[in-house]
Amino acid sequence: MTDVGRDYTQITYSVAERVATVSLDRPHARNGYTITMSDELADALGRANRDPDVRVVVLTGNGRDFCVGADLSQGGFAVDHEIEPDTAWQEPAGRVSRRIFASDKPVIAVLNGAAIGAGITITLAADYRLAATDSRFGFVFTRRGIYPEGASAWFLPRLVGMGRALDWMISGRVFDAEEALRCGLVHSVHAPERLLPAAYELASELVTTTAAVSVAVTRRLLYRMSGVDSPDPVHELDSRLIASIRHSPDAVEGVLSFLQKRPPEFRGRVPEDLPAFLPRTPEDTP
Repeated sequence: MTDVGRDYTQITYSVAERVATVSLDRPHARNGYTITMSDELADALGRANRDPDVRVVVLTGNGRDFCVGADLSQGGFAVDHEIEPDTAWQEPAGRVSRRIFASDKPVIAVLNGAAIGAGITITLAADYRLAATDSRFGFVFTRRGIYPEGASAWFLPRLVGMGRALDWMISGRVFDAEEALRCGLVHSVHAPERLLPAAYELASELVTTTAAVSVAVTRRLLYRMSGVDSPDPVHELDSRLIASIRHSPDAVEGVLSFLQKRPPEFRGRVPEDLPAFLPRTPEDTP
C-alpha cells in the first residue's frame, strides 16, 4: 500500500513497502530551505515516526541538489521580532534535526548535489548519510556572518571529531564527497544514478532483517546514554531490558529464525511495543 501525504507545499511524502520517503520539493530553487519547508519536514517526520507500518525513513531532495541552504531570496530565517531568552521559538533547521534525533525509526539521508548550511545540518542526526560522487558540503555560516544552526555544534563533533568540526565550521569552506567519506560525515558514496537505489536497498535490508522495537531501543540507548559520566546508568538500563526479553515475542522469533536458518518475521510495532521504562526527552513527544 502507498500512503500519499497530505497537502504539503514544499515537500512530498509517501509510504511504500514500509519505507516512508520524505522529499524536499523546491527543485526550481535548488531546494532552498524555508520556514515553511522546515515545518512541513518536521510534520512529515513526526507522522512517519507515529505510523507503526513505517520501518525506515528515506530523506531526499527532488532535482539536482539536496538543499543549498536557507533561501536568501525569501529573507532566509529572518525573525521580525525580538526573541526573549525564555521563548519557545525554535530556529528552523533545529526543528528538523531534533525531530530526527527523537525518531524511533532509522533515517537515511540521500545527499545529491549540494548539501550546504541547513542542507547538511538537518541531516546530522540521521542514522545514515549517503552521498553522490559529485556532492558538495559546507558549513558556510562564518562566510555569511551568521551562526551554526540545527544543533550542528553538538552533532558534528560527535560524527567527525572536534578537530575536523572546527576546520569545517570556522573556515566555512565547501568540500567534496571524498573528504566527507574519509572523515566520517557520510557512510558511502555512489554514482549519482545509483544513489537513490542504494538508499532503498539499505532501507529494504533494515526492514527485512531487523526488529523494529530492537532498533528503536538501540537508537535511544545510543543517543540518550552515550553522554553519561559512567557506564553504570547504562548497565542498569541494559539489565532491565535484558530481563524483559523473556516476555518478548521478537526475541523468541530472533532465536528461532537463527536456529531454523530462515528470515525472521518480527511482529513488534513502534511505538506501541516500546518498553515503558525507556529514557525519554521532551523531543520524544511528536
